[in-house]
Amino acid sequence: MNYRLSASDKWLNAVIYVSLSLLVVVTLYPLLYVAFASFSDAGQLVAHRGLLWRPLGFSIEAYRSVFRNPGIITGYRNTLFILVFGVAVNMLLTALGAYVLSRKQVMWNNVFVFIIVLTMFFNGGLIPFYLIIKGVGLINSLWSTIIPFAVNTFFLIIMRTAFSAIPDSLEESAKIDGANHLVILFRIVLPLSMPVIAVMILYYAVDKWNGWFYASIFLKDHDLYPLQLTLREILIANATDAMASGASNADRFQLGETIKHATIMVATVPILLVYPFVQKYFVKGAMIGAVKG
Repeated sequence: MNYRLSASDKWLNAVIYVSLSLLVVVTLYPLLYVAFASFSDAGQLVAHRGLLWRPLGFSIEAYRSVFRNPGIITGYRNTLFILVFGVAVNMLLTALGAYVLSRKQVMWNNVFVFIIVLTMFFNGGLIPFYLIIKGVGLINSLWSTIIPFAVNTFFLIIMRTAFSAIPDSLEESAKIDGANHLVILFRIVLPLSMPVIAVMILYYAVDKWNGWFYASIFLKDHDLYPLQLTLREILIANATDAMASGASNADRFQLGETIKHATIMVATVPILLVYPFVQKYFVKGAMIGAVKG
């Protein structure tokens, strides 16, 4: 059946489309600016003022300088280690905890949930946290960025809600067939919760990829720095001289500006490429965590 839109509906649609288009431009342009600047000629970029709509004199010298920097390669290696092992630990412990909390027959279930939720609002502070990490011998170890953050309370509650939505009859049928809790979790609960699992993996992965603050506190050796901490040093400490070696002082300053933008692209693009593959899970996964509590 065809519906004829009224004049007010057409105006409303026009306003919505224009607003969303402006929102896309405002959101996307900063990334495009950094991309254009990273491929620009260093001298032209420094002399340019205002908006940037295309590369100024195409050049890939900034990317050559970035990948010649051993800190970038080391940062990638450390970040991938944190990402792979961190997400694996996160998902395993979060799934186990969410499964236990979602079982109605667990004694004092509500008490445990209350205590866990309480940790979202109260903590001991940064100094006691540092002393604990130092006390267990994790200072200057990549595991200091993984083990203390093994479970995110908010993600645990979302996953518990998703597990609670699975019918009890499936668990009862599995128990009749002789399945234990591990079999029920890994063969029934997790396969039926793939949308929320995919979203949790992405959220944990983005958190690991972007993490730098606790790494800057717990890691002293530069060879252990993750990529984002290396990027921070380049952007804030202006540590681009070593990457622009062989150039004069003036050229080194100009090339340093393009190196900063190229480093941002190198650190950002990989995680952006993951989003299209899990986008279809976003809406369903988010709704699972939002409908029930």
